[in-house]
Amino acid sequence: MAEHAAEHAAYPVGLRLSGRRVVVLGAGQVAQRRLPALIAAGADVLLISPSATPSVEAMADTGEIRWERRRYRAGDLTGAWYALISTDDPEANAAASQEAEDHRVWCVRSDDAEAATAWTPATGHSEGVTVAVLTGRDPRRSAAVRDAIVEGLRDGTLAAPHHRSRTTGVALVGGGPGDPDLITVRGRRLLAEADVVIADRLGPRDLLAELPPHVEIIDAAKIPYGRFMAQEAINHALIEHAKAGKAVVRLKGGDPFVFGRGMEEAQALAEAGIPCTVVPGISSTISVPGAAGIPVTHRGVAHEFTVVSGHVAPDDARSLVDWPALAKLRGTLVVLMGVENSGAIAAKLIEHGRPADTPAAVIQEGTTAAQRRVDATLATLGETVRAEGVRPPAVIVVGDVVAVASPTRK
Repeated sequence: MAEHAAEHAAYPVGLRLSGRRVVVLGAGQVAQRRLPALIAAGADVLLISPSATPSVEAMADTGEIRWERRRYRAGDLTGAWYALISTDDPEANAAASQEAEDHRVWCVRSDDAEAATAWTPATGHSEGVTVAVLTGRDPRRSAAVRDAIVEGLRDGTLAAPHHRSRTTGVALVGGGPGDPDLITVRGRRLLAEADVVIADRLGPRDLLAELPPHVEIIDAAKIPYGRFMAQEAINHALIEHAKAGKAVVRLKGGDPFVFGRGMEEAQALAEAGIPCTVVPGISSTISVPGAAGIPVTHRGVAHEFTVVSGHVAPDDARSLVDWPALAKLRGTLVVLMGVENSGAIAAKLIEHGRPADTPAAVIQEGTTAAQRRVDATLATLGETVRAEGVRPPAVIVVGDVVAVASPTRK
């Protein structure tokens, strides 16, 4: 059997193990790596081993697998469809392998691949696609090929369009704070599959240049809105393109639901009966301060952080922010869209008790090549913003965390 396996290539096949018995002998590192995939496949897993790693033991404690704390005995593979043999006892491995051969049970051996009746490929997954790679006796090469294929599917560089079915609709994609590498894997893949992309000014623009020529790119700021208000015009465009059978991506900066009006668009799509997928994005509220060397929380310094919009001045009747309450907090305050009102915001916080010497920083165009950080105190924030010519988009951070590390200037 071993000689035959060495002469011929393995025949690849996908095992459907849902509800079927799988026996795993040994509960060390090999089992720890392989068990999650067996559990995900829905297999009825019986683990036989006198001891287990903490991770494997946790799987048994939560009921994901059944564990019999003992050594292998003849007959353990009765009724099994598949077996994984990974004990540290060569004699037990050989006996179990022979039992698998006698009962025609597909069997993987961690100690002797040539004595097995099956090999475990390097596997990966991307949106319903399972990639399995076998390269004979070179598992590192298998893993490298697997990683290259999965990464290509995820980031769209390896085209794999749907041919039998494709769900049209709209994906609200959070593009992250600006650096194109900070969009999520799923967001990048949906961009690669889009027919139409309606993009915000603050979305990661560099990603748009990578899209194929047939993709229609629409600048949301330039949608004619005539009888519509700007947001209504965007909603209308999303609906019309989706109704035309197009796969539409609404590319937004940061996260769609953090001051991004994403819920308004999701509600409009729901009312029109258009399927909508929400893809969260990395919010600038934490990523931009982090990129500038400022942690929004830090042990012994800040146990909370609060995010507010500063697009409406504190004394404006339209403001929904309780500035007096915020002034009494001791943690970090992160203000988005607050450049224009930075002086008024600082004055209001000081008026209601926040110390005037509280450290503050403004990070303009965070995570991009143009990022810069300007430091101040709450008392000097407004004047510093004006003197330094800070422009939106910028994130304001107020709190002792600003002084935790020396400024990182770019």
